[in-house]
Amino acid sequence: MALDRLELLSQHGGFGGQQRFYKHMSAEIGLPMRFGVYLPPAALAGQRVPVVVCLAGLTCTEETFAMKAGAQRMAAQLGLALLMPDTSPRGAGVVGEDQHWDFGVGAGFYLDATQAPWSGHWRMESYLLKELLPAAAAEFKLDGERVGILGHSMGGHGALTLALRHPGRFRSVSALAPICAPTQCPWGHTAFNGYLGQDAGHHAEWAAHDASQLMAAQATPPYPAGILVDQGLDDKFLAEQLHPEALEQACASVGQPLTLRRHAGYDHGYYFIASFIDEHLAHHARQLG
Repeated sequence: MALDRLELLSQHGGFGGQQRFYKHMSAEIGLPMRFGVYLPPAALAGQRVPVVVCLAGLTCTEETFAMKAGAQRMAAQLGLALLMPDTSPRGAGVVGEDQHWDFGVGAGFYLDATQAPWSGHWRMESYLLKELLPAAAAEFKLDGERVGILGHSMGGHGALTLALRHPGRFRSVSALAPICAPTQCPWGHTAFNGYLGQDAGHHAEWAAHDASQLMAAQATPPYPAGILVDQGLDDKFLAEQLHPEALEQACASVGQPLTLRRHAGYDHGYYFIASFIDEHLAHHARQLG
């Protein structure tokens, strides 16, 4: 599988590897999409390295994690490629698509919308799983059998739900300040009402994209080597939007090993992410082998 009309926008040397940004026409989305990829020195030397998909949050683009997380140095040392998609379709002409922060809709939420007008282009789950990830692995000669996924905030929601919705696709998963129970928070209610339909008639559809409910429904622990989650206690969204305690309870109910670390003095931003990203990459490197 190839990425249609792949266009290199820029590339930057870093820690012996290369951070690149690309644009291509997406068949799943039906619009041009952008993504970033960091290729460590081992990949540039021809080795088939594992890859970690890095999902950003509300208001972010494919550049945000690459520029602010400070992940490339450790990725270079560990021999990990990093794949950084955009968070959402752009330029669809849908009213409200740019209202990411205040309203939730417009941001991709890493799912396939079923409701008009969003269903035409908001297909981030299919884009990532069916198009970008396999095509990027082929294009950059990455090891498509050793794939991890991590994310922040909305991207943490995406990392957890995609890992649980697609058994065997990802060998490792972690999250930083994730939306753990979107069926219980305003961001999730707004996004799911718009993308999946009003709650009264769509309980199953909502639950199918809620990490805590997905985890609670597991028959056996899906990640026996463990899941890592970090959460700042000075995060202004913690009480109303994130609900890590729901994920903690769900993991306990099915025997899923979870390391949930709560950190005093840390908020929701990228200073928090940069403080702990090395440990997340080391977590993935251990499980990807």
